[in-house]
Amino acid sequence: MTHPAVPDVLEALQLLAQPENLPGMRRFGINTGRALGVNLPKLRKLARDLRRDHDLALSLWATGVHEARLLATMVAEPKRLTAAQMEAWAMDFDSWDLCDGACSNLFSRTSLAWELAPAWAAREEEFVRRAGFVLMATLAVHQKAAPDAAFLAFFPLLERYAPDDRNFVKKAVNWALRQIGKKNPALRAEALGLARRIREQPHKSSRWIAADALRELDKKDFLRSGHPDTDHGSSDTNRRPEPRL
Repeated sequence: MTHPAVPDVLEALQLLAQPENLPGMRRFGINTGRALGVNLPKLRKLARDLRRDHDLALSLWATGVHEARLLATMVAEPKRLTAAQMEAWAMDFDSWDLCDGACSNLFSRTSLAWELAPAWAAREEEFVRRAGFVLMATLAVHQKAAPDAAFLAFFPLLERYAPDDRNFVKKAVNWALRQIGKKNPALRAEALGLARRIREQPHKSSRWIAADALRELDKKDFLRSGHPDTDHGSSDTNRRPEPRL
């Protein structure tokens, strides 16, 4: 059953629509087939006004409208998520920003993420595999109390799938490697070691992943600079540039 507030929310999104943003979004690799061009700050403000409402989130997702789905990731209730709902949404991912928004805003805030991250990383579908590695990166941001061993368990997957040269996969592998390495000195040392092993793989994507991670994590002043454990590349501009990967 569709939530009664959906027509009003869709009307609000139409009023916020900026079609002039769509060409810029496409240049950044966003699927704009059902997009309105609403920028993220406006979506986040609307989400704050609506507050958490899981049933509304499910109905918004079902509309298929790009911004309605992004909004759904912001108003859904993490405690009410099930693995089946997460799987259904992951199968609907058709754009990197939707994948990343769901993982960062919602999925990584649930305990289910720890089992789904490796499971999805091993899947063949491009955006499902990306979601697995984005979950690893965002767990490193949001799950601050998690032990190092939980993140080290992801390293074999990072190494195994570094040769996947699909753009949205290799960038997510890189993001996960860098983000885990930012958590603390011990994980940084482990991430540097992994990056050096990946660099030795005979694959172009592996060499790119390793070079970019080493460039960031191997800076001499990395620890003295108080490097934050968030990725600097994410942005709230109208065109939603992909995180710097």
